[in-house]
Order: sequence, then structure tokens, then C-alpha cells
Amino acid sequence: MTGLLADLAIGAAILALAAGMVAARSAFTATAFFIAYGLLLGLAWVRLGAVDIALTEAAIGAGLSGVLLLTAAARLAARPVATERAPGPLLTALIALCCAAVAVAIGAAILSLPEPTPSLAAEVAANLPATALGNPVAGVLMSYRALDTLLESAVVVLAVVGVWSLTPPGGWGGFPGPFHLRVESGPLALLARLLPPIGIVIALHILWVGKDAPGGKFQAAAILAAMWLLAWMAGLATPPRIASRRLRFAVSAGAGLFLAIGVAGALAEGAFLAYPAGWTKALVLAVEFALTASIAVALALLVMGPPEEEDRA
Repeated sequence: MTGLLADLAIGAAILALAAGMVAARSAFTATAFFIAYGLLLGLAWVRLGAVDIALTEAAIGAGLSGVLLLTAAARLAARPVATERAPGPLLTALIALCCAAVAVAIGAAILSLPEPTPSLAAEVAANLPATALGNPVAGVLMSYRALDTLLESAVVVLAVVGVWSLTPPGGWGGFPGPFHLRVESGPLALLARLLPPIGIVIALHILWVGKDAPGGKFQAAAILAAMWLLAWMAGLATPPRIASRRLRFAVSAGAGLFLAIGVAGALAEGAFLAYPAGWTKALVLAVEFALTASIAVALALLVMGPPEEEDRA
């Protein structure tokens, strides 16, 4: 009974935060609701036993995405607001009707699923030992859904390219994001010096145990990116120029290695992203480590934004 009441409270809070996010008048308020919404979603996933998804939701869905939205809200607030015509009541009602129709359609699709729901879980579980990975989520993502994982890593690279394409005239090739003066005292200075070593150790632990327990590359990359951003905001770390070949290699190396292993699998085993027998775990770990570094750099660069000036003192 206690568990049911807790689940009902979490569900009600999620719906309330979602409504507050939609009804918020300012971008900052909506972002604050979004971060709280993501954290509660992570708690909901824990209640459902999906710890891997909960970690991803908390680290990326709420944490890093929240920072990205807060940065965007701050930049929007610093710019003059263009006079735009607000949607009228008819358009507002139409939007609400369309959203309600989508929600009803999704609910109807879920409720109409047959019992028991068709699943390949038994077949997947029977063949997972061939991957030598103890974490079934890692095994599925890097074997049965390897193409999805490859495309997700490619999307992150393309997102960085998209952000860099917003560089103003005269700023191309410069340092990403605004320049931060070095902070010598205060909470930010303390946290920027204290947390990164701890965060790096935690990220490496989450990455390493991800092969056998909840964790993995995306969660570890989000933590590493957050540590770099913390040092960057305190003026303790200056990112390389976007013209740096090493920086571009760091962003694309993970996806590039994953693609190369996929092509090698096609040549050796006759199927794209097929792993040679006995080499599955070693190749998966190589891709996981490379993707962690690349995704961490890419996520940090997305938050930093495009270059704003050509040179810095």
C-alpha cells in the first residue's frame, strides 16, 4: 500500500510539473520545471526497476539538458525581445486539441496491446551470454541495437557541427562559448577545484561497471562533461579553439571507431556491426571508452556554444 501511494504521488508530481512547464510565462521558470520534471522521471524509472534509464535521465535528461536550456534562456534574456503576435484563443485551442489527440492515441495504442505483449526478451536473454557482458542493457545496446547506438553517437557529432555553424562573422575558428574570468574565491571556485577529481573517478567507475551493472558511456560522459563545464565556468580551464584538429578528432573519434568496427565486421563476418567470435567484449569496451570521451567533449561543447569572439587575452 505504501509503495502504491508513493507511485501515485510521483505520478501526480510529474503531471503537475509538466503542466507548470507548459504554463510557465518565462523561459527560466519553464527550464526549472523541466529539470525537476526530469529528476522525478528518473525516480519513476527507479521505481520501475530500470536503473540504467534512471541514470541516463538524471544525468542527461535533467542535468546536462537543464544546463543547456538555462544557458539558452540566459542568452535569450540578454537579447532584445522581438515584437511577435501572440497566438489567439482559436489557435491555442487548436494546439491543445492536437496535443490531447496525440496523448489519447498513444494511450489507446498502449492499452490495445495484446496480453501477453509480444516480446523478443526470451530470445535476447538466451543469446546474451555470447557477448560476455553481464549488463543486459549494455549487451542489447551494443549488439542487437548497435546501429541505433551508432546513429545516436553520430547525431551528437552533427549537433556540435550545427552549433558551430551559428558562429558569428569573424569568430570562426575561435574559442567556443563566452570567456569566463578566473574565479579565485566563493562557492564556484571551491566546487570547481574540489569536484572534478571526484567526478572523474565516479565517471570512470560508472563506465567500467556498465558492462556488468547499471551504468555506461552516456552517464559517464555526462558527468565528465559537467566537470569540464564547472572548471570552464570558474575560468580554470580554457577549451581549445574549434579550429583545433585535436578537438575535432576528439568529437568524432568515438563514432569513427564504432563505424570502423562495423565495417570490419561486414568484411570479416558478412554483416555490418557483427563482432568476430571471442572478440565481442574487447571490441565493445573499446567502443564504449572511445564514445565516452567523444560524447563528453561534444556535450560540453554544446553547452559552451559557438565562438563569440576571435581572440582572448
